[in-house]
Amino acid sequence: MDPTRRTLLKASLLLPLVALLPMSLLSAVAWGQEETKEMQTLALAIHSEGGPHRLEVEVAETSSQRQRGLMGREDLPEASGMLFRFEREQPANNAFWMYRTLIPLDIAFIDANGQIVAINTMQPCESASPSECPSYPAGAAYHSALEVNGGYFAERGIKVGDCVSIPEEAGFCQPED
Repeated sequence: MDPTRRTLLKASLLLPLVALLPMSLLSAVAWGQEETKEMQTLALAIHSEGGPHRLEVEVAETSSQRQRGLMGREDLPEASGMLFRFEREQPANNAFWMYRTLIPLDIAFIDANGQIVAINTMQPCESASPSECPSYPAGAAYHSALEVNGGYFAERGIKVGDCVSIPEEAGFCQPED
């Protein structure tokens, strides 16, 4: 095989790989941006018979933020939590789990109007295998979920039907005062 033909053959084999390079770089950049996007924090209030309960919460909006959640945290301040926001309504059988989560948590599933439609208490999963961790389905369709320290809702009398509002966004339900 002459040198020119060999060079052309090598170039033709590398050309598809070179064409894919910009796409893989773009994907890596896009993936990295989602990974490094800082979580927003906001104030919210849960309106129950016991009065408004104010929390400062981190907001998990991207899929990677929602997947990571509160994994690895050794504690959570009393008036803190994490709000998981979804673009669309989630079906009743969608579930949360506690793989690599070190502290017990309560979770309230919230509909588009800000009403709490389900509450679960979730215990940490000590298994190294994710398949051995229990999952906690909502049992009702929801648009967001709020995780707080385990026992928080029971201690304050917060129950299904109570209302969650985000004052700075005028979001979710308006309390019936």
